[in-house]
Amino acid sequence: MRSVKVYEEAWPLHTPFVISRGSRSEACVVVVEIEEEGVKGTGECTPYPRYGESLASVLAQIMTLVPDLQTGLTREALQERLPAGAARNAIDCALWSLEAARQQKSLAVLLDVTLPAAVTTAQTVVIGEPEQMASSAKALYDAGARLLKVKLDDRLISERMVAIRSAVPEATLIVDANESWHSEGLAARCQLLADLKVAMLEQPLPAQDDAALSNFIHPLPICADESCHTRDGLEALKGRYEMVNIKLDKTGGLTEALALAKEAQTQGFTLMLGCMLCTSRAIGAALPLANQVRFADLDGPTWLAVDVSPALNFTTGVLHL
Repeated sequence: MRSVKVYEEAWPLHTPFVISRGSRSEACVVVVEIEEEGVKGTGECTPYPRYGESLASVLAQIMTLVPDLQTGLTREALQERLPAGAARNAIDCALWSLEAARQQKSLAVLLDVTLPAAVTTAQTVVIGEPEQMASSAKALYDAGARLLKVKLDDRLISERMVAIRSAVPEATLIVDANESWHSEGLAARCQLLADLKVAMLEQPLPAQDDAALSNFIHPLPICADESCHTRDGLEALKGRYEMVNIKLDKTGGLTEALALAKEAQTQGFTLMLGCMLCTSRAIGAALPLANQVRFADLDGPTWLAVDVSPALNFTTGVLHL
């Protein structure tokens, strides 16, 4: 008989995290612990309002499966019992963690994955006035970050991007609009980004407006984030996106994330690995995918005033493994 614990945590941020949907000052997560014969596995998820999730709804979803988890629910069965999303992610990752702990292996070794000694991770430049964003970008670059993810909304696009590029002429820049743009004017904005040598644009339009990207000629790769959750959505992304952003909170755990990565690459998509605001627990669960991706955006824990213990080893722009 397994013992199962489910609880929520709030982790204050050292700096407000500002994107097109608003500002956040803490990371609110749900944790699942599963213990069996003295061996414990832990999984973490971040409920996301954009997908209709709250702490209460995710906790409720998880609690419906606690009796089955206690009597041995498997990862395979879990995929059928809960839809993709944060609740399934926390459970799925706890079960993977339990299996790895039982075999006294890391997840990467368990999955026969060779990880690099260090992973370059994007560091996020949040929304602000152009001079603020430029200053933030330069501070991050000077501290060691070589890949910067610039958050934008629907205003001051050229002012912000020109200021940032001027401040960090050598940095690799990727831009995330978080669904805040419109099809009108998109071509001109894409050309601006390309002229500024931006390497990729993430989710410029609301997911329901993806049809506007069909046959849309663009001079830089476009990555699907809110438009891509599981393998089921890949077919609709063809001809619209070149890249997909895999996040365990969207896929519903590592199990589907691994399958999505394999199928996406088979269908010709390049991969990005992302995260929500989270602790090192959540990033650790995603690491088996790190060697497959063009861009890793794993800086969630670096926004926390204090991380979980033991924490992963981050320096600015680099995750040391």
